[in-house]
Amino acid sequence: MSTTASDPLATLGSLPGVPDAVDSVRKAVDRVYGHRVMRRRSNEVTAEAALRGSRGSATLAGADWNLEEVRRRTDFSGEDEARTVGAALRLTAEAGQLLSIWRQSPLRVLARLHLVAAGGAAPDDAVGRPRLAGESVDEPLIEAPLPGADEVAGRLEGLSQLIIAGTAAPALVTAAVVHGELLALRPFGSHNGLVARTAERIVLIGSGLDPKSICPAEVGHAEQGRAAYVAAFEGYTTGTPEGVAAWIAHCGRSVELGVRESTAVCEALQRGAA
Repeated sequence: MSTTASDPLATLGSLPGVPDAVDSVRKAVDRVYGHRVMRRRSNEVTAEAALRGSRGSATLAGADWNLEEVRRRTDFSGEDEARTVGAALRLTAEAGQLLSIWRQSPLRVLARLHLVAAGGAAPDDAVGRPRLAGESVDEPLIEAPLPGADEVAGRLEGLSQLIIAGTAAPALVTAAVVHGELLALRPFGSHNGLVARTAERIVLIGSGLDPKSICPAEVGHAEQGRAAYVAAFEGYTTGTPEGVAAWIAHCGRSVELGVRESTAVCEALQRGAA
């Protein structure tokens, strides 16, 4: 990431292409918030966005389930894919409960998210804490070199301090960096992708860009595909302005695709078809 002494995240907002991505996302979000259905039935749109966002995040984690199967299913124990979908659903439900804590204690929120995602599936002493030296990570989608435990601790602390201090960076930029850093660090032994995408959601909601949580970026990440997701993330890990800007733009496009999904939900509600 680029850095300045005062606000390192803010400098990323001026990278080539990023202002256009930020502006495009803002306009898309404003349009869906202006939909007439949002005046009367926003809670229904929020609930549907949560379901579809959970499905999208689970898809990237290897559980590509049909939306209606996610909607119908009540038991998410048993096979690995079911547990992944269940973890994604729990994380989405938990995100809204952690907004007030995020700005004061991001590391506490991340620990809670991992605890919720693991759902008792990991050894007790490994849940809710960054991994220790020598501990393995189960994250098959991301094959980037794995930072050591000391680097993880240092970078997590640095990210936490940036969030606590606040930033003038656009919400999209902050959300993309939080997402990218957590993918790069993979601080937990499992569920890092799910946690990273939930943290992105928390930033987008808590920043005021998407206060009703109706613009599920997870939908867009999944729609663009796992290969595009990994390629954009690999650009971020290079640390070059071009690579970081491309990752931010990818995240922006994901939000826009989430907006498109929720706009379709609004239209269906308006027709009485949902």
